Amino acid sequence: MKDYTDIIYSPVITEKSAREEQNNVYTFKVNAKATKPQIKKAVEEAFNVTVKSVNTLNTKAKKRRVGRYSGYTKTYKKAIVTLSPDSKIEL
Repeated sequence: MKDYTDIIYSPVITEKSAREEQNNVYTFKVNAKATKPQIKKAVEEAFNVTVKSVNTLNTKAKKRRVGRYSGYTKTYKKAIVTLSPDSKIEL
């Protein structure tokens, strides 16, 4: 993975993640093969901040229906990044 755009795909915008932003905790969709040190380096490079810790999890597919058609949502890796108190990201 050469660039931070290969690792960080997009922020996860939910009510829970919006609440956590007040505590300098941000959530991102990331590459499924990315490691915690790679994610830390990518966030620091992309947003010019200091990362305190990185937690990751793999989401599971959920069954969804639209009318008579049923299927599953996509799985992805989620990174929960805690920043140092003096850092801030504007999403």
